[in-house]
Amino acid sequence: MRLHRSIRALLTGCATLAASVGLTAVGGSTAAHAATPLPQHVFAPYFEAWTGESPAALASRSGAKYLTMAFIQTVSKGTCTPYWNGDSKMPISSAQFGADIATIRGGGGDVIPSFGGYTADNTGTELADSCTDVNAIAAAFESVITTYDISRIDLDIEDNSLTNTAGIDRRNKAVKLVEDWAAANGRSIQFSYTLPTTTGGLGDTGLGVLKNAVQNDARIDVVNIMTFDYYDNAAHNMGNDTQSAATGLYNQLAKLYPSKTPAQLWNSIGVTDMVGIDDFGAAETFTTADATNVYNWATGKGINTLSFWALQRDNGSCVGTAGSDSCSGISQNTWDFTHVFAPFTSGGGGPVTNDFSVSASPASGSVTPGSSLRASIATAVTAGSAQTVSLGVSGAPAGVTATVSPGSVNAGGSASLNVATTSAVAPGTYPITVTGSAPSGSHSTVYTLTVTGSGGGTKTPANGDFESGSLSPWTCQSGGAVVTTPVHSGSYALQAAAGPSQTGECDQTVTLAPNTQYTLTGWVQGDYAYLGVSGGATASTWTSASGWTKLTVPFTTGAGGTVTVYLHGWYGQGNVYGDDFSVA
Repeated sequence: MRLHRSIRALLTGCATLAASVGLTAVGGSTAAHAATPLPQHVFAPYFEAWTGESPAALASRSGAKYLTMAFIQTVSKGTCTPYWNGDSKMPISSAQFGADIATIRGGGGDVIPSFGGYTADNTGTELADSCTDVNAIAAAFESVITTYDISRIDLDIEDNSLTNTAGIDRRNKAVKLVEDWAAANGRSIQFSYTLPTTTGGLGDTGLGVLKNAVQNDARIDVVNIMTFDYYDNAAHNMGNDTQSAATGLYNQLAKLYPSKTPAQLWNSIGVTDMVGIDDFGAAETFTTADATNVYNWATGKGINTLSFWALQRDNGSCVGTAGSDSCSGISQNTWDFTHVFAPFTSGGGGPVTNDFSVSASPASGSVTPGSSLRASIATAVTAGSAQTVSLGVSGAPAGVTATVSPGSVNAGGSASLNVATTSAVAPGTYPITVTGSAPSGSHSTVYTLTVTGSGGGTKTPANGDFESGSLSPWTCQSGGAVVTTPVHSGSYALQAAAGPSQTGECDQTVTLAPNTQYTLTGWVQGDYAYLGVSGGATASTWTSASGWTKLTVPFTTGAGGTVTVYLHGWYGQGNVYGDDFSVA
């Protein structure tokens, strides 16, 4: 893909074909196996193989049965041995992705290994740019075919590889050798070219790659165009642009292959969109509505391959970010784009049914007791057409009122989440769920509400200023007491009696909101005066001071929310004093 910036530094060094493991010369003795062909119409999003993630796990979670795995390249320019991501620690072997591919096939899917990509094409490590031996290039292709028993290889050619005429010629000659080898050994193998495009079809350099393939009698089964990153500073409807680019390609292929029927030409076309905001920026944003548009068009035309860059981007965790490798940059549910495109593999089956998404912006907010706030609830059409979505709210705790207005919108519209709190609400963090319901089903989003302060008009810990004149609900070791001098404020303070065999600890157990950050504050006096919490959280600080000193102890509660607040001295160091304790 044009956007690809491999996160792995290209490794240096020299490797020769003779030193490689598992490469078999074209026409050699490796036993051929008739790999299962791909479906006539297949959805195969790109999987970023350098991330360390399991392709089988992502395929299972997303519902994408077929994956295009990117990318295979050489370690360094001038070498002929292919590796995943150009990483010598990731050779072409069953130990690398073999188990994942078997699992994917067990689930009814398959993979398409892809050679090249932007980084390889820009650094001379694309296989045919790097290796000047056509037979070695063919042998490298064969090694991938036989190692993983695949039925299609994708060749992602862009950037400098589009103008390297020697590399183009070597690559197509190697494709022809592999196709002859496969035919002689009863094996079915396809080759696809993935190429950048304009909104009107291939540019001259991309078209030149295909013309050279025709000259070399290399059969190219699929021409897959990257319908994004136009960088033309024009206004774009990315769904419509995908269709116009593919129509332009159709007209170009009709001239290159005049004997093919219209159905055959459309079935030799693939399109790859970049979900969300592409590398150019927000002006080139592919939405879930665009995806529905493209799906219905692709089904009607009968194109061969529907794809997008990339599976790991199919989530909305980085709204507003352009060209990320890990998220789309738009507000969406995880796997929204996959769910729109996935039915394409089964041959279409008609237009996508209606569906929608729900999201909150911002996704969280903070208030003090007695205050209120507002968030926007956005809906979007993710498949089909707009429908009426009824909105409801659940999960508001005691002392919090949450409503959404209006109570229903057409998918694509927005509403307001209104949150009001009373002075009695307990501090803490609360998930509030907004659910949208429509004839097609329901979707939810979570708004995280944080209530700060002590709340409820009740000081925590209780009797933290000791103005009741008694210890309760504090408990102390022997000698602990409420005293009238010294005091920090008011008339009373706490005395913790540290002696030769005790620290004199005084403590009180309090219940707070679970999994929430707090700060314990108190004024202390004496040698080795410790202020802290234990139990559901552990934190403390201390000082030695002849006068009153303010101490603060930040801490985070656990799942239960209960902690013990304490003051103590140290063995044999004498009494310490505390006053005006609070937790907020």
